[in-house]
Amino acid sequence: MRPYGLDILRGLLLTLRHFVATYLDDAARLLGRRRDGRHSVSTRGVFTVQYPEERLVLPERFRVLPVLLREEGTGAIRCRACGICTKVCPPQCIWIVQAKGEDGKPQPRPAEFAIEPHICMNCGLCAEHCPFGAIKMDSRFELADYEHKEVLKLEDLLVSTDYYARIKPESWEREKAVRGSRQ
Repeated sequence: MRPYGLDILRGLLLTLRHFVATYLDDAARLLGRRRDGRHSVSTRGVFTVQYPEERLVLPERFRVLPVLLREEGTGAIRCRACGICTKVCPPQCIWIVQAKGEDGKPQPRPAEFAIEPHICMNCGLCAEHCPFGAIKMDSRFELADYEHKEVLKLEDLLVSTDYYARIKPESWEREKAVRGSRQ
């Protein structure tokens, strides 16, 4: 049987270790022995980020809302309006209307595409199941605006492939490798 209060003492020592590590890191930074690591995820100890002037680096797999990709060179939307994303979406917050040609036949592109952002639970199932790689998860989390949008429409959701390559470089390289092997 453990002596009474040993776990409390262990918890206090852990807190003290983090407290001291913070001051040791600051001292090393002031003496020039260490770069400012406050922007990296691996920072030890307790620290404060002066948001919005300072920002932590977000992990590449961080996700907020889905976006639709359009090819940078041609401007073509990757979405083929297959509807798989609407079927796998747990809260059913995605709507797609397939475009019709002049003869009334369905075209492989969306006429309308909408997402209800306040219902979306940011699970990423739509992006995971999209067979065309048209839906990707964005990492923009500062979405406050003066205009309240109940629904994000096609124009609001479109981003270029260059934007996606910039925010998710590792994922983009893997996707390029897979696409290159298929062609």
